[in-house]
Amino acid sequence: MKQTRRTLAAALLSAATAMAAFSPAAGAAPQTPNDVAGGVAQSTISVSDGTINGSVPEWLEEVTSRAHVQLVNAYSPSMQRQVPLVLIKGGDQNLANPTLYLLNGADGGEAGANWIQQSDVLDFYADKNVNVVIPMAGQFSYYTDWVTEPAQLGGKQMWETFLTKELPGPIESWLGANNKRAIAGMSMSATSSLLLAEHNPDFYDAVGSFSGCAATSSPHTDAMINVTLERVNSNSTQMWGPMGSDLRYWNDGLLNADKLRGKEIYVSNGSGLAGYWDMPSNPRLAKFDPAVAYAASVQTTVIGGLIEAGTNACTHDLRVKLDSEGIPADFNFRPTGTHTWGYWEEDLRDSWATFARAFYR
Repeated sequence: MKQTRRTLAAALLSAATAMAAFSPAAGAAPQTPNDVAGGVAQSTISVSDGTINGSVPEWLEEVTSRAHVQLVNAYSPSMQRQVPLVLIKGGDQNLANPTLYLLNGADGGEAGANWIQQSDVLDFYADKNVNVVIPMAGQFSYYTDWVTEPAQLGGKQMWETFLTKELPGPIESWLGANNKRAIAGMSMSATSSLLLAEHNPDFYDAVGSFSGCAATSSPHTDAMINVTLERVNSNSTQMWGPMGSDLRYWNDGLLNADKLRGKEIYVSNGSGLAGYWDMPSNPRLAKFDPAVAYAASVQTTVIGGLIEAGTNACTHDLRVKLDSEGIPADFNFRPTGTHTWGYWEEDLRDSWATFARAFYR
């Protein structure tokens, strides 16, 4: 069965890549960035000097060594801060290409667990007629608008406002993009991607959710959110207010899943059982001392396995909900796999056929 799935994925990937050689067709999501912004002050885009808060990030060399990749800053009026963005200007830049907003997980891109350092995203999207926008900030924010201003996160957290109202117009103009777009994320931001797409049902053509939990307002899913936020001494009440409020239900991706209708949807999850990328012999651990590789393997197998088992249950709930609504989606349930980067790098490839259908139909 695994080989059959991979063969099918390879065929879809090949077909999608062939489609990407052509100019995107008409039929983008009906809302434009100006429609969604509704008069909100817009971001200002500027070329970055490579420093973030006065320091040089570890991933900078990966960005500057590729001609099709650019580092810019986007000023957020609502948060009154500069947000660094990695831009992948793939394929034929003479075309008005669609845009994929690719979000990092709990790391937010601010440490080492981000798409740039943990995947081959810069190379994978190099030959696709798609622009990719990767915010390299927002750790532990859930990329949402918070009801409080947590000092431990640097004050105002208005990430939904930034990502959906302030940023798209200026950055898509900067890139010369068309009016087609998708949003995707993993772990923490897998939840965020679903919510941003649901809150703006006519804005995104596709959405990707890798190892996330759509539901947020039940006691056990709220507890899962708090496991993440407790790492910065915060909690979901600081983020969305008390359980049972209208805002909490608004930010529940399972309850609002009907708003995904009409989009191309890719959702993935492992089972929580150890798989190829959890073994100490896997290529991602090959450069480490065997003892270090073994310790990392144990950690991902135990802790990553528990997390992925939890998001697996959430993802099955989402599938039941979408099926009940008659909303088609590409679900990729892996028979093995924990909450770790090897599988999310696979999702770059497995999700491309879904995004290409949205971009080039």
